[in-house]
Amino acid sequence: QVQLVESGGGLVQAGGSLRLSCAASGRTFSTYAMGWFRQAPGKEREFVAVITWSSGRTYTADSVKGRFTISRDNAKNTMYLQMNSLKPEDAAVYYCTASTRWSTGPADVGSWGQGTQVTVSS
Repeated sequence: QVQLVESGGGLVQAGGSLRLSCAASGRTFSTYAMGWFRQAPGKEREFVAVITWSSGRTYTADSVKGRFTISRDNAKNTMYLQMNSLKPEDAAVYYCTASTRWSTGPADVGSWGQGTQVTVSS
């Protein structure tokens, strides 16, 4: 099992930026990919971005492409989500994930973090 701890959420004005971090521990050697999902009140959990741990291959949802960037620091076992030009519709609880395979759907995810709240004021 991989343990994931997110940080960096908070309140930001529309147009602003935040950087989320996710620190991984435990059986990290089994991780193929890490990613971010988000869930707003009354909505389904939504894929945001994914990155493979070894090669750094990335894929980002169309809704955030060009504004959000996923990256990782293997030496620190930490993944990041740089969020720029934030919009009110980006407000959600953001979850860090770890998987033994490419994961763009909740069913592909092996481990979830506890989530961090991102609030965007208009």
